[in-house]
Amino acid sequence: MEFGVFVQGHVPRRRVAKDPSFEHKALLGDMEIVKAADRSGFKYAWASEHHFLDEYSHLSASEVFLAYAAGVTERIHLGSAIWNLNPQVNHPYRIAERVTMMDHLSGGRFELGVGRGAGHHEVTGFGIGSTDATKEPFEEVLNELPKMFRDEEYEFHGKFFDAPKRNVLPKPWRKPHPPIWQACGNPPTFAKAGAKGLGAIGFNFSAAPQMAPMIEAYKKAVADAEPIGAYVNDNVMITNTVICLEDGGRARKVAADMGSGLQVSLVYRYHTTFPKPPGIPEWPNLLPDPTLEQVEERIKAGYLLCGSPDEVLEQIKKYEDVGADQIVFGLPVDMDVEDAIESIELFGKHVLPHYDKDPVHRSSRFRDAAVS
Repeated sequence: MEFGVFVQGHVPRRRVAKDPSFEHKALLGDMEIVKAADRSGFKYAWASEHHFLDEYSHLSASEVFLAYAAGVTERIHLGSAIWNLNPQVNHPYRIAERVTMMDHLSGGRFELGVGRGAGHHEVTGFGIGSTDATKEPFEEVLNELPKMFRDEEYEFHGKFFDAPKRNVLPKPWRKPHPPIWQACGNPPTFAKAGAKGLGAIGFNFSAAPQMAPMIEAYKKAVADAEPIGAYVNDNVMITNTVICLEDGGRARKVAADMGSGLQVSLVYRYHTTFPKPPGIPEWPNLLPDPTLEQVEERIKAGYLLCGSPDEVLEQIKKYEDVGADQIVFGLPVDMDVEDAIESIELFGKHVLPHYDKDPVHRSSRFRDAAVS
């Protein structure tokens, strides 16, 4: 397995109430997390693109964030999780230009993750009628992007966007083009991504064993993929949280006070396409933060990696058992950036080497094989 971090500019009001400049500190803290992950052997850093999602995510212009990150890191791959493909949000030509520019500036370390947007509040801010109205445009744009990377005279006149004949520049630096990933949330979307030869970005809120049907659907489909790009990116990434500290008891206390009740409440406030499970209150009512006893239950069930390095090393076997190719940790949920960095460094020193012994990124192997 490979490992990554996921940042999204989380700005809880409780932090702003204590420090009015916290939004600024949160964005800079996310950059420090990316830099720490690069130093600690993590292979991927993913950054969101969200709009208008108060508290949940203030990282709107992730192309700027990722370009800056390219200049202050050395080895880690930098991914968009996700760039919104709706033409009202990002014109397809502009997406293609950003992808290839990032390929040059990062030295071939950029990975393109795409999706349709978080939900009603986000997409209607750009004049899109509903989340249902994003499905067809997404498919149309997604199928065309690889042609823009390749063709010197590209032209398209579709149902949802019109592109007069142009040569989209620059062309990718590392051939044929950066790896492409799609956001996925249920077995059918995992299977769709696999059938297209795309990596699957699993934004899940499930225990590790519950991800098995998603990964199984993907792996079955990707085995017979007809890639929309130049190669198959056979990769499943799933997300979780890790708190790996020298003192396992302190790690559990951090987990109980990192604002996870607010975080989950915000997920179901904004991600209106996610099925809302029983027990999620209507906004603005919030889920309570977990007790220490509930933290322990979540660890045992595989919802959370938490404890000393030895404990986390044992817990992570659940992910190995379900066949995930990459595990990405959302850091910080709402923990101090110093704790997040300590967690990354300890995980990188004591846990990561047991599972990732290959110096080459899995996605790079697929890309390189396409031109060999």
